Amino acid sequence: MKAVIINYHAGNIRSVTFALERIGVTPILSDNAEEIRSADKVIFPGVGEASSAMKYLKDKKLDTVIKELKQPLFGICLGMQLLCKSSEEGNTECLGIFDVPVRHFISPDEPSKSKSGDIKVPQIGWNKIYDLKSPLFNGIKENEYMYFVHGYYAEKNEHSIATANYILEYSCALHKDNFYAAQFHPEKSATAGEKLLKNFFEL
Repeated sequence: MKAVIINYHAGNIRSVTFALERIGVTPILSDNAEEIRSADKVIFPGVGEASSAMKYLKDKKLDTVIKELKQPLFGICLGMQLLCKSSEEGNTECLGIFDVPVRHFISPDEPSKSKSGDIKVPQIGWNKIYDLKSPLFNGIKENEYMYFVHGYYAEKNEHSIATANYILEYSCALHKDNFYAAQFHPEKSATAGEKLLKNFFEL
């Protein structure tokens, strides 16, 4: 099986590579359109800022390549957000695979308070996922913990296959056609994250 990680200079590629190697997958890192098109499975990871990431994708014409893919693609963190319609981060037009906006947890004119005290943005750390609705989560139980690092979120929508709650409920995983995505980092989520990656490669 040929697995390609899209290399668009948006963080966490090494940790994703190591995670795949732990489950017996040796990925190719590439921003070459033909290499990506020829893959059996594509990983679209990312940690960084939406507008600069989209600029790189557009400069390399990878925005078009990604939208035309027919094989399973899995977006992680920023990768998931870029698959959405738009992001409030830099008022960025994204790829539009999922017709849902990505919003900041707390807008500048809102207080960063909750009943439990101060809410910190970005969310960094372990959080529960639930309402699991995909073979991607086979063998993963409801309310399993996954590792998150993000200040922006995708609203709940018709493509939601998992939910998390931080300040509010939001989509922490999405699926449409051959496109799958997670807001959390499976490569940093211990046994449950490893199981999810295995499930993706068994789709």
